[in-house]
Amino acid sequence: MWTLEYCFIIEQKGTMLTSITDGILCCLTGKTTSLVLPLESSEPSDGFEFVEVKPGRVLRVRHIKPERQRVDTEKQDAGKNKTTADCDGNRDASVRDSIDDGDAGTSVHCKRKITVYRNGQLVIENLGDVLHSEILQCQDGDLEPCSTVEVELADYKEMPSSPDPNPVPPVPLPSGEQKPAPPPRRRRRKPKRTVLIDSTRVISSCKGTHSDVALFFVHGVGGSLDIWSSQLEFFSRLGYEVIAPDLAGHGASSAPQIAAAYTFYALAEDLRAIFKRYARKRNILIGHSYGVSFCTFLAHEYPDLVHKVVMINGGGPTALEPSLCSIFQLPSCVLHCLSPCLAWSFLKAGFARQGAKEKQLLKQGNAFNVSPFVLRAMMSGQYWPEGDEVYHAELTVPILLVHGMCDKFVPMEEDQRMAEILLFAFLKVIEEGSHMVMMECPDTVNTLLHEFFLWEPDMSRKGEANHTVSVCDTINTLKIKKPVDK
Repeated sequence: MWTLEYCFIIEQKGTMLTSITDGILCCLTGKTTSLVLPLESSEPSDGFEFVEVKPGRVLRVRHIKPERQRVDTEKQDAGKNKTTADCDGNRDASVRDSIDDGDAGTSVHCKRKITVYRNGQLVIENLGDVLHSEILQCQDGDLEPCSTVEVELADYKEMPSSPDPNPVPPVPLPSGEQKPAPPPRRRRRKPKRTVLIDSTRVISSCKGTHSDVALFFVHGVGGSLDIWSSQLEFFSRLGYEVIAPDLAGHGASSAPQIAAAYTFYALAEDLRAIFKRYARKRNILIGHSYGVSFCTFLAHEYPDLVHKVVMINGGGPTALEPSLCSIFQLPSCVLHCLSPCLAWSFLKAGFARQGAKEKQLLKQGNAFNVSPFVLRAMMSGQYWPEGDEVYHAELTVPILLVHGMCDKFVPMEEDQRMAEILLFAFLKVIEEGSHMVMMECPDTVNTLLHEFFLWEPDMSRKGEANHTVSVCDTINTLKIKKPVDK
């Protein structure tokens, strides 16, 4: 073990000297020494495609289609044309049209009232159906059943729905004692904004044999589609159609040398183009870290096409705003000199263990294998004021939250708050995982994701007495947080 660490330190020192030399040349010449450029060629059998989302802006996409979908080409073409029309704005189509014949799914009533007050208080009233957590469990039984987290402040009093038929008479006070003064009357607050959601969503089991299901995998800052290698192989073998793009400046996608190319809105439009190109009738979005924000954006833009969402270590439901005191605000040449230190810091914080396996995963996944200019522009471009708590609370799609217990980038409290805000959320915690949990624990993550894809709500108890299954009268009272960067 000591020999391995010693060799790694020597390797890092050599890399450090090279980076310092390159950084000095970068400062003198004003040019970036290492650029991320598209691969010169890629065989079609590898499943890699290069998509030009805009003139001169090319993204590498890993697209694996199962063999079964090549048989019925006419049906696929017809479904593809209808999906493209839905993406272009026809969102009024029936939700049930998105389900395969013979698999109607379960109809769920999505109803909630979201009220924002001027003091920053957010009140959410859930009035529709409830999806219980017992229906989603891991096959190996190692993890606790997930649950939808709900909070209620202690000073918030819920009024009874009907008067008490047997009221308790007041107890008379002893002689000589004064009646306590009544509490001060609270002035009725006027809401700053109110959002009403009342819709019906059909949730069905998404199997690999269904030709209308597509899985989209979106990575975060500094990664590439290679971080999903275990998931892409696992689900493609089960028959799912999988799509995983490289963000601009990452992996083998083109890297424009302009900071405006890496803002949240520019990257979101890239992924919108990818989604419209490959989307089927039922699409499942899987995002990691910063990629979760793009999945949220697509789920909000295309509620009829996004069937389910998976958020892996994505953080809380807060608006994005870049930090002005971050190390990534340093000049690109300085970041280039510090790249070995950044890679080592990412290894320490992103993985629960720092052994030979994790170091190999770090190299294979191309983590932080981006130019300093792209890294700096990505961190500075995380500005998305619309993605606040209300934006997330408006989502009606079922969402699985996966959190690595050892994650040093995203605290556990942020994912818990995300579960509190979302309408249908299931939180799963993997004790032995960290920020890169899908690379550290691929089998556990694959099992969780597959169970969630196959899950379909059971509303058979909907008409039982007391309506304990179908009606949720819980009121969440939260405090809006300030924007953060991911």
